[in-house]
Amino acid sequence: MTLSFYRTIIPATLAALLAAPLFADEVSDALKAASDAYAAGDMGKTSEQMTMAGQALGALQSAILANLLPAAPAGWTKTMTADFNKGFAIAGGGSGAEARYENADQSLSFTMSFIADNPMVGSMAAMLGNAQMMAMMGKVVKVGDQPLLQTDNNVSTLANARVLFQAQGAAVDVMMPLIQTIDFAKVGVFDKK
Repeated sequence: MTLSFYRTIIPATLAALLAAPLFADEVSDALKAASDAYAAGDMGKTSEQMTMAGQALGALQSAILANLLPAAPAGWTKTMTADFNKGFAIAGGGSGAEARYENADQSLSFTMSFIADNPMVGSMAAMLGNAQMMAMMGKVVKVGDQPLLQTDNNVSTLANARVLFQAQGAAVDVMMPLIQTIDFAKVGVFDKK
């Protein structure tokens, strides 16, 4: 691609991002700084600020996903996994959240997680995006319209071809009542207003 392409596309992209409704001051501040740096001809600072905006947006998306993990059932506790999404930048980007659920006497526990827009999610699409493929790997069950793959102590699905959901660590019949409370249609468009 030519330099003229970048001179056209970068300002247009930044203008569109700055004109769109933004979700967080940290994101909008970084985008404005990137636009200002680009206008001043400082490509290094532009790149740095675009990276900062991407990180802030990823953190915001992870917080939204965390809020979509169900509350603990009566007699259980829910503990969010700190820094679950920290390694995503190294693994190609994306966002995610994970919670550990544990019963009162700590005899049962399991985790539930969402991972969105990560290359790993794309690699799972061939398996979890096709009910016939899922059926070859285990039992297929539905929550609403969402097919889920059920194997030993594990339930997985792919919402809207971009959000990987996994529940693991306990018998499926222990986890399933909580899984059934998840609105997978909402999960698939979690970051759209």
